[in-house]
Amino acid sequence: MLGRLYLVVTPRPGWSLEATLDRTERALAGGVEVVQLRAKDWEARPTLALGERMLALARRYGVPFFLNDRPDLAALLGADGVHLGQNDLTPEEARRFFRGMVGRSTHAPEQALRALEEGVDYLSVGPVWETPTKPGRPAAGLAYVRWAAENLKEKPWFAIGGIDLENLDQVLEAGARRIVVVRAILDAPDPEKAAKAFRERLYGVA
Repeated sequence: MLGRLYLVVTPRPGWSLEATLDRTERALAGGVEVVQLRAKDWEARPTLALGERMLALARRYGVPFFLNDRPDLAALLGADGVHLGQNDLTPEEARRFFRGMVGRSTHAPEQALRALEEGVDYLSVGPVWETPTKPGRPAAGLAYVRWAAENLKEKPWFAIGGIDLENLDQVLEAGARRIVVVRAILDAPDPEKAAKAFRERLYGVA
């Protein structure tokens, strides 16, 4: 169900909902295989309004739709999954609200091992590089990606954090086969072209 190219859509200040949805659709047309709405600090009603439209886009393109942080809203939307940070609800708590897939952000090996014990469906590994998407979060580095490639065999995992077309080869050489992208697709002059370029590179490795 989860492919190799996962897009997190973080609405930008000054972007209209239409602009956000247009960029999301162009990325989906380029081959994004999972889409997540990450609307930090938004209240429930606007999150649901954008989530409903983004879910409809995901359905049209046949890809899973995830919501960040909020299993209650994910349940209301009928989302395919929810993605949890280290300071969010635990997977067990989230499943009291929500029956879909549950992902977990991890920043160190001990967090990854705990996520597996918690029964997550997938996890993210990073940030590989520091990124303005997560201000103040120190980079976990390529060493964590190499550790994940050696030790995380039970569940799908995605490298995340500052990944773009210029440094993608380093992430692949470290052993990642799935990645999460934010800015390098969403903010690209042509999101469809950027997504296609990532897909070609990701599926060009074994």
